[in-house]
Amino acid sequence: MLAVRISPPRILSRPALIVQRNMLVYRHSSMVIISGFFEPLFYLFSMGFGVGSLIGNVSLGNGTSVSYAVFVAPALLASAAMNGAIYETSNNFFYKLKYAKLYDAIISTPMSLTDVARGEVMWALLRGSLYAIGFLAVIAILGLAGTGLMSSPLGLLAFPASMIVGYGFAGAGLAATTFVRKWRDFDYLQLAIMPMFLFSGTFYPIDAYPPALQVFVQCTPLYRGVHLIRALTTGTPDPVLLIDVVYLLAMGTIGLAITSRRLGKLLLS
Repeated sequence: MLAVRISPPRILSRPALIVQRNMLVYRHSSMVIISGFFEPLFYLFSMGFGVGSLIGNVSLGNGTSVSYAVFVAPALLASAAMNGAIYETSNNFFYKLKYAKLYDAIISTPMSLTDVARGEVMWALLRGSLYAIGFLAVIAILGLAGTGLMSSPLGLLAFPASMIVGYGFAGAGLAATTFVRKWRDFDYLQLAIMPMFLFSGTFYPIDAYPPALQVFVQCTPLYRGVHLIRALTTGTPDPVLLIDVVYLLAMGTIGLAITSRRLGKLLLS
């Protein structure tokens, strides 16, 4: 008599199984994830409202001026999405790759290297999205208090825009980490992230820079994310937003491709 083997249906896609695994790991240490939400919030209150009370209005360069808090808030939202993605795709990914040897075990299953890369990007994107949701909730509450941090209905698109920012940095972060050899190499990553956070039009318009430096800043990924979200929350869209979206999507997709290729060299060679 022939035995018939019935396999249970696969409810989750293979990359989603990576997300599920990470969620199970973090279920008892959720504060590790939640804590990252507070950094941009502290900047909003200290810089946006604290320093902002001394600055007054800021010009957006198109004849529109907004309060300093309104100027800073979307930049901090973009930074929150960036940080959530980078936190997961740098140290955490490196530990799982080099020390826990997690992916050596995973690729012995039907899961491919591309599945691994996509799953980790999805998880990083989820973490960045949690930061963005929390930050937007605070903005909404402050808006009810009369602060007017989101002055346009287009601000509803700020969340999907922040996900695009997170995707771009998640793919780039994974790709960069595959080239890391030692923990101290992450100092170079911070050497790129911190200046980008400070000088990408986050706290003041880039019109203050010399023309050549303005061009350089406009080529950085965080500036593209800041410009995208700020244009939506302040109701000042322009055709350049398409460049922002294409830039960030391309960065994430190219990062994914590089990660899959690099994982093949690191795990299969």
